[in-house]
Amino acid sequence: MAGKKTVKTKPAAEVPPARGRILEAAFAAFTKAGFAETSTLDIATRARVSKRELYALFGRKQDILVACLTDRAGRLRLPVDLPELRNRSTLGRTLSLFGGRLLREVSDPAVIAMFRLAISEAARTPDIAQALNEIGIAASRDALREIMRRARAAGLVSGEPVELAGQFFGLLWGNLLLGLLLGIAERPSVRELERRAEAAAEAFLRACPQP
Repeated sequence: MAGKKTVKTKPAAEVPPARGRILEAAFAAFTKAGFAETSTLDIATRARVSKRELYALFGRKQDILVACLTDRAGRLRLPVDLPELRNRSTLGRTLSLFGGRLLREVSDPAVIAMFRLAISEAARTPDIAQALNEIGIAASRDALREIMRRARAAGLVSGEPVELAGQFFGLLWGNLLLGLLLGIAERPSVRELERRAEAAAEAFLRACPQP
């Protein structure tokens, strides 16, 4: 008697390979030609899928763009495993490490391209910019506010966490992000970004003396 044939089932959480190809193809097309000038046929051809398969996975072209942004904006989620902020020295190191990682992630050319794309389509498709803000920007902002909240609770700084976080962001970025978005500044090296984060942390501590 022949044994039962084993049937392999696809895990429920497995992402269809076509979806990844579509996202890569769409992002390349959007950043090269713009959202309005890119058709679903262009995307399907680049991704080597049928339009029927594309619509089955995403529905609308806007949904594809939001998915592209979601996929890349996830890189801006910075997990923060905070040490106990017992003194100003620990706070400075924490801000320096946090700032360095944020600079590296956001200055990545793919992430800058994502920002440019969201900005260019913000007027016509506001949910794109909203998705970028909620998925990526808000996550890093909330993490920094939590650092400031804990620092204030430990008596290391005074002021509102929201305002303190904004102050550090300003010191960290200066005009760099605008220059990258406009294409008039080159991405600094990893070491240069680390030094920039260290300088921002030192400047923040000088501007916010311990109460």
